[in-house]
Amino acid sequence: MAAKITIKGIKEFQKQLRAMDADLPKQLRLVLNDASELVLSYARPRFPRDTGRAVGSLKAASSQREARISLGGRRAPYAPGLDFGGGPNRPQFPPYIPGGRYVYKGLEVNRGEITQRMEQGLNDLAHGASLEIT
Repeated sequence: MAAKITIKGIKEFQKQLRAMDADLPKQLRLVLNDASELVLSYARPRFPRDTGRAVGSLKAASSQREARISLGGRRAPYAPGLDFGGGPNRPQFPPYIPGGRYVYKGLEVNRGEITQRMEQGLNDLAHGASLEIT
């Protein structure tokens, strides 16, 4: 379940941006949120809908160094069970799948495009800040 895309040097990149302008590192969040939307665009149409609460609980969030997708919460605590399934004690859910059906699958299917979009966004941000990419 370690579905991650790691950017080497993001911490140093963030420090350089902050040294130039305190608001520039905040734009890193926008790049990460943009990449997260690719995962959500895969998961949302495939997610089961009875009331719509579970699919409505899918949210992208990011810091300046990482992006996250949250699922479930108080209004739809059952949403992870819809994605990952349940065990023998949870027959109301489909069978358990370690990698999930929707969110992690969206990362897997879109990994190349996510990487490309993040690379392009970071390059654009660096060029806008007059930084040289090596």
